[in-house]
Amino acid sequence: MDNLATHTAGALYETYPSEEAKRIWDRFEFIYTPKHGSWLNMAEIELNVLMGQCLNRRIDTIETMSEEAEAWCMHRNNKKAIINWQFTNQDARIKLERLYPTIVL
Repeated sequence: MDNLATHTAGALYETYPSEEAKRIWDRFEFIYTPKHGSWLNMAEIELNVLMGQCLNRRIDTIETMSEEAEAWCMHRNNKKAIINWQFTNQDARIKLERLYPTIVL
């Protein structure tokens, strides 16, 4: 889950009666993510690998899909697969030049 301000117990209590809001809130385990965006790019890369290696065919049932995805995940974790993240600060300064102003003295 990201750090979006709506991801609070208060948002549920504004939408649902107290008992229902508490029931829903208790179902979640919140793991807050970093506030910068590179984690999202890595998650998208990993999902793309999952789609290409595992879910690139017709799967008849949700149970089969779940089993296939779990087997793929175990295999990927056992391989200790990593993402070779190569986007550096210098690359960002070039690609996102308008967001990194240059101060001229």
